[in-house]
Amino acid sequence: MLRTTLNRYFPVLTWGKTYNRQALSSDLMAAVIVTIMLIPQSLAYALLAGLPPETGIYASIVPIILYAVFGTSRALAVGPVAVLSLMTAAAIGKVADQGTAGYVVAALTLAGMSGVILLVMGMLRLGFLASFLSHPVIAGFISATGILIAASQLKTILGIDASGDTLPTLVLSLITHLPETNMLSLAIGVSATGFLFWVRSGLKPALLKRGFKPRHADILTKAGPVFAVVATTVLVWSQNLSDSGVRIVGAVPQGLPPLTMPSFSPDLLQALLLPALLISVIGFVESISVAQTLAAKKRQRIDPNQELIGLGAANIGAALSGGYPVTGGFARSVVNFDAGAETPAAGAFTAMGLALAALLLTPLIYFLPSATLAATIIVAVLSLVDFSILKRSWNYSKSDFFAVASTILLTLTLGVEAGVSSGVLLSIALYLYKTTRPHIAEVGLLAGTQHFRNVNRHPVLTDPELLSIRVDESLYFANARFLEDYIYDRVTANPKIRNVVLMCSAINEIDLSALESLEAINLRLTEMGVKFHLSEVKGPVMDRLKMTHFLKTLSGRVFLSQFEAVQALATDLCRRGSPDEV
Repeated sequence: MLRTTLNRYFPVLTWGKTYNRQALSSDLMAAVIVTIMLIPQSLAYALLAGLPPETGIYASIVPIILYAVFGTSRALAVGPVAVLSLMTAAAIGKVADQGTAGYVVAALTLAGMSGVILLVMGMLRLGFLASFLSHPVIAGFISATGILIAASQLKTILGIDASGDTLPTLVLSLITHLPETNMLSLAIGVSATGFLFWVRSGLKPALLKRGFKPRHADILTKAGPVFAVVATTVLVWSQNLSDSGVRIVGAVPQGLPPLTMPSFSPDLLQALLLPALLISVIGFVESISVAQTLAAKKRQRIDPNQELIGLGAANIGAALSGGYPVTGGFARSVVNFDAGAETPAAGAFTAMGLALAALLLTPLIYFLPSATLAATIIVAVLSLVDFSILKRSWNYSKSDFFAVASTILLTLTLGVEAGVSSGVLLSIALYLYKTTRPHIAEVGLLAGTQHFRNVNRHPVLTDPELLSIRVDESLYFANARFLEDYIYDRVTANPKIRNVVLMCSAINEIDLSALESLEAINLRLTEMGVKFHLSEVKGPVMDRLKMTHFLKTLSGRVFLSQFEAVQALATDLCRRGSPDEV
């Protein structure tokens, strides 16, 4: 029992037992590739969050190690991501000024709160709550956020001062300050952006044509951002471009992540509670989606509840080591997977690589132009933008389209927090709307069979005195009245009806409110001289009904099958539907 509990909460004990030399070799190679990619990306995402660049590296060391101990995904790479970086900036920008010690403390506190929320959700086994978020809505939110992030980086590319938390304010500010553009910064930013886009699509094929092995070509492609960093840094240093107004990263502290402590100020905790909750939910949804996708390719299993614990531990680790909120990133996880990572140890090796970078390489990035980091962010986030979800949702479901379009519009015009809040609320509202109006089908007998199908879709046999309906949803307080109204409307519109059969094959649960509605339907139909029957009631539902007085007061019967009900209530219909009569 104790061993099972330990293995569940410490997955490292499971995969660690079978760790071998081959897994070590694969994990080390993956770690090298991911480390190369993460160095410029971590610096860029920290600047996106409004934090010192080293914060991005700090947030990629301890959190990765903790996730390797507690997480269940063998390929997920945890660290700063673009969406959470922007959400962090939006949240802590309201409680502290950027560049101050209070701003950094607020970031630590936000990470700690997010970690505690995720940890508690995991301990309470609330991983299922992610299912309440509509994936189209989340996709719309991420696409809109990608546009916001890319727009916010244009000021760095242009070398101007601009501000704004929404697309309209950003665009207006950029236009206002456009005459102040630094042409050298613009040239560096545009060149770096173009180069990075080419690296993504054209470098690997070019290397393969020149005879490089696929693995070597892949490593060089992943190292594309590093080439951009090195080239532009050398350019700025050699030509003294910082003296001409090109903004650079400047001095970055050299050393391992410091031991830090978040604030416990009640006012700060209260101000950050909602942002921490939203960051936790969005981070978990993004992480679990990536983890499950990658796990499915190797027939591995992901435990959502343990993932909550793993991400919670990672965020608490970030709060105690100078970081800010983290989650499993899509791009880095895919790179980790493609590079051959076999176990979470690849993440631990990546953390060691980043620790070495923090110790040895930070003096080398003094002259790194901010425009290059902005280009890195723009290229990374634009890959997240996919407005095709609008077309797909429009063609498939107008209600889903409305939810997606509203989320995108609100995110772009009102900001990230309003966008994600509306996305969560719209996901829940969409679910409630659909379940409050369950699909109800009137069914008839398929001639020559014992099967019943929708009268509007199939040529079926019916009896004018018998109304057979099937509800394709569990019955609960929000939709029970809809069923009542449907039955009353049909019975009052057709005086010939003498029996109503509710086919319960798709009903998995009936709550107390729905039970009261069934009692009301039974009473009302009895007063009309119509009997109320049930058929194909599932075992667990029947067990609950037997605990009540409903079955004793039911005017009709409970039939094992719909065909049995028709045999008893409409004998002539069964005779007409028999093979001899068809």
